[in-house]
Amino acid sequence: MANPSYQDADPDAHDVIVIGSGAAGLTAALELATRLRVLVLAKGSLTSGSTAWAQGGIAAVLDEGDTFENHVRDTMVAGAGLNDIATVEFVIEGAPQAIDRLCELGVPFNREKIEGESALHLTREGGHSHRRIVHVDDATGWAVQSALLKAAEDNPNITMLDGRTAIDFITDRHRENFSAAGRVWGVYALDEKTGRVERHVARATVLAAGGAGRVYQFSTAPRGATGDGIAMAWRAGARVSNMEMMQFHPTCLYNLEVKNFLITEAVRGEGGHLLHPETGHRFMADYDKERMELAPRDVVARAIDDQIKRFGLDYVHLDISHKPADFVRAHFPTIHEKLSGLGIDMTREPIPVVPAQHYTCGGVVVDLAARTDLPGLWAAGECTESGLHGANRLASNSLLECFVFGEAAARDILAEWDDLDGPPAILPWDESRVSDSDEQVVIKQNWTEIRRFMWNYVGIVRTTKRLERAARRIELLSREVEEYYGSFVVTTDLIELRNLLQAAELIVRSALERKESRGLHFTLDHPETDPVPRDTVLVP
Repeated sequence: MANPSYQDADPDAHDVIVIGSGAAGLTAALELATRLRVLVLAKGSLTSGSTAWAQGGIAAVLDEGDTFENHVRDTMVAGAGLNDIATVEFVIEGAPQAIDRLCELGVPFNREKIEGESALHLTREGGHSHRRIVHVDDATGWAVQSALLKAAEDNPNITMLDGRTAIDFITDRHRENFSAAGRVWGVYALDEKTGRVERHVARATVLAAGGAGRVYQFSTAPRGATGDGIAMAWRAGARVSNMEMMQFHPTCLYNLEVKNFLITEAVRGEGGHLLHPETGHRFMADYDKERMELAPRDVVARAIDDQIKRFGLDYVHLDISHKPADFVRAHFPTIHEKLSGLGIDMTREPIPVVPAQHYTCGGVVVDLAARTDLPGLWAAGECTESGLHGANRLASNSLLECFVFGEAAARDILAEWDDLDGPPAILPWDESRVSDSDEQVVIKQNWTEIRRFMWNYVGIVRTTKRLERAARRIELLSREVEEYYGSFVVTTDLIELRNLLQAAELIVRSALERKESRGLHFTLDHPETDPVPRDTVLVP
């Protein structure tokens, strides 16, 4: 078969490129499209990102008894003090307006009657001191994704292309007769259907490519969460921060057939108990007597991990069957239906659960305008480290960050638009030195190996020895993958493998640099927490 050919995209067709079609990307695109022509690129389908998978909801201060100060404090406590206070205040104070915009887009948030008037129904999740989670049953992400996608499809200034796997940013080194480095002019992307590499060029690029959850063997993240955006930004010269802060959700369904079904935080928020599966002991009292099941995720995940390892268990039980059956079905229809299909009646019996990787709290460093270190590149969502989450993300702050920073990126681009240079002539993608691969097994083998040693060596509880073992494996695999990448035609699997390995390296390097235990990073060699919090910032 001949090599896939290079394909030009019209550089004059779009003003801004948005990489990612989830909450952050579409929020930015909709705001930008009020004045500019926007191209949205999605790996896989337009709904295959993490947004559609979100069950719980969106945190916002909407109740009379709640305050911004309460939400800020809860976020800082969950983040073990590593959060940036200015960022936390910026996001939380922008939450009510973000909810208003979503309501205007038609997101059908659950409502209730209060003193005869309709009001948003607020639930509570772990780490929150008040009820402040707006939701659409237990499928909030899908409702939000659907509303944003419909608005984008209806907007004549937005073009959306699915099946595009981003390879690398187009920077000054890809321009003809370049003499400088750093400026981003768009992205090279693989058309998954044709096998052609396209170059998409624009004045401004917004990165909203999601996290790196699939670097771990067990994860609630979608298949495409392979750290593409973080890896591309790093290779282009952007700093990344706090990559060791990888959040493990305490309650993923334990099932031999279904590997990544999340049991939302709200099950515990509405009264679910965590129990030893053999004795029935409600064990969270042994770890956090005051907050119990409503402790932050890092505390609950470590408690479950400790129970599983100490007693040789496969899982623990999450039980909400003591609540009325109608209450459970009404609050968790999606989960109830899914479990029923697997032979589990959550209204009458407990749910077997285990921790699984859930959220990438670190990422590309951005400021309050969503600017990265690279001129021409803005970023928002899970691929970033904005300072909001610190050492542990508070439940339901993730979608909120997407809306606030997606809008911040768009506002800044619009404000700076007249001063942004038009793109120069860009060199085509070079396929002259590669051929088709006859060793696809190499990709599958290395993918599996990375995810297994990351789970075993760089999981919920770490040691320096395990981290060093992981680092040695990464060094060996990096040489092998780079040789493979330089020899063969790119495919989505190969691109993802390269990015997974880069993300794994950044996580391990960051974990080795942090000589303390804080939030999501717990190491047996340094169990104490330093008095002064500091970010782990890696510079290319």
